[in-house]
Amino acid sequence: MPETMPPDIAARFRTLVAERDQLDAEAAAPKLVEPRGLYQGRAAFVLTPRSVDEVAAIVRLAHETGTIVVPQGGNTGLVGGQTPDESGRAILLSTARLDRIREVDAEGNLMVVEAGVTLQRAQEAAEAAGRLFPLSLGSEGTCTIGGNIATNAGGTAVLAYGNTRDLVLGVEAVLPDGRVWNGLRRLRKDNTGYDLKHLFIGSEGTLGIVTAAVLKLFPAPRETATAFVGLSSPQAALALFQIARHHAGPALTGCEIMPRIGIDFTLRHMAGARDPLEAVHPWYILLELSSPLAMGLGETLEAILAEAFEAGVVDDAAIAASGEQSASFWRLRLGLSEVQGHEGGSIKHDVSAPVARVAAFIEEATAAVEAHLPGARVVAFGHIGDGNIHFNVSQPIGADKAQYLAGWDAMNRVVHAVVAAHGGSVAAEHGVGRLKRGLLEDVKSDVELDLMRAVKRALDPKGVFNPGVVLAETRS
Repeated sequence: MPETMPPDIAARFRTLVAERDQLDAEAAAPKLVEPRGLYQGRAAFVLTPRSVDEVAAIVRLAHETGTIVVPQGGNTGLVGGQTPDESGRAILLSTARLDRIREVDAEGNLMVVEAGVTLQRAQEAAEAAGRLFPLSLGSEGTCTIGGNIATNAGGTAVLAYGNTRDLVLGVEAVLPDGRVWNGLRRLRKDNTGYDLKHLFIGSEGTLGIVTAAVLKLFPAPRETATAFVGLSSPQAALALFQIARHHAGPALTGCEIMPRIGIDFTLRHMAGARDPLEAVHPWYILLELSSPLAMGLGETLEAILAEAFEAGVVDDAAIAASGEQSASFWRLRLGLSEVQGHEGGSIKHDVSAPVARVAAFIEEATAAVEAHLPGARVVAFGHIGDGNIHFNVSQPIGADKAQYLAGWDAMNRVVHAVVAAHGGSVAAEHGVGRLKRGLLEDVKSDVELDLMRAVKRALDPKGVFNPGVVLAETRS
């Protein structure tokens, strides 16, 4: 990497990790660009420490010398929080090599994993022990537990199990002055003062670097039932969700809405994708029931669909006859983010609204976007059961991609105005990062912003960790 810090300080940093853990320019390059290419950064070093002690040593020296540290997990974040700026003065600290699964305690329904363990590995380790770690994301093969914690990741199972915040019992974190807080507690109940782990969950690497965590596990499902349902509108989708929740209760573990245009994109660009239904429908719901108990979920799913058909809510449905068919349904849903890239520029909105208002939000925001830019193609999909919609807008057919993406901020204003009208959030599960930092003053009160700045100053008065992410730079 090119030297962009004083040689004597650079030499000290080089002594803190093995040479193999100091990435050269070629190896570092993929870590310096955000997945969608919205941010391209530079760094004095890209370091990949292999222990919490090495992380602490790097941070202590950074604190002493006033060097910026940008933590990064799997580099799957979509708001730029893991990407250094263009100055080249920062150290990018990748937790990818903190990748040990320290313990799986099936009896205690927990596991202790390091920050660089991928979500998929954590899921597989839980499964091998006869347990379930329910966090599920489209990027689970590459995103890491540390990044999931830093962003309070959501995903498709929030409806039943909650966000990452709800799945963490304790964390180990390196503080901005290099001290290590060992908060790897395994307790379900502990009211001895402030619950400090929540300072780091969702803080996007601005308050501490999570190096390990205690995760909650659950009994593995013994029974699963999945259906791919065609219907006429988001209002019908919301009605189906209510019917399903009434019948299945906590066994309703997935309820994902998809528009026809998204299915068309997937069929066009994803190898092996097939339409589960013969007829074309304006909207679809992927419905999943699961339980660790043998409770006749197939019959429950049939009862849900029977009531929905009778009420005129559902037009058609396919029930998965095997695990393989269920997986093919989920591939259609999880592939939606990737396939949009084949259709040109896509302006993304990770937003939420109260569940009862989701259908109205989708319809009103779609009308507003189409009035703002005729020909724009709305791809609104996501987690209707928890109110989180990925309201993405693909460019008009034949439009110039660069010119279209130059209208990102204007499109955001159109969509976010509808979000605000419905009492929603402009950052539902992806976080704030650099991309949405400028929106906070519009959605947070002065009191909230003052409290956030006070926490940042108290823990990181020198602004060592991720300055300019979430909040404007607060270095003293």
